[in-house]
Amino acid sequence: MEEDIRCPLEYGLEIFGGRWKSRIICVSDGKGILRYSALLKEMSNITDSVLASTLKQLIGDDIVQRKSFDEIPSRVEYCLTKKGNLVVPILQSICRWSGAIRRKIMRIQ
Repeated sequence: MEEDIRCPLEYGLEIFGGRWKSRIICVSDGKGILRYSALLKEMSNITDSVLASTLKQLIGDDIVQRKSFDEIPSRVEYCLTKKGNLVVPILQSICRWSGAIRRKIMRIQ
């Protein structure tokens, strides 16, 4: 489908949908500035290559900012951009909704 006629929801899900993007955004929101190794540790069960690839996508979409320092050893830090911070309330709302639905389902079973 042509990008200019897509449903806005499709665009949003492309930005923060999927298994890892929303988790990276939430971890970054909770922890602030993180180095790559700290982010990898916080995510616990993500592979190095998947984290690197997902971060590149989030950086490309201006959700996450990568800042590298000219030091030895090299240091790289990641944090949410202004646009990334705008996504956080949306994800929190989805969490509240899904938590309520899950509790309702558990009561029925």
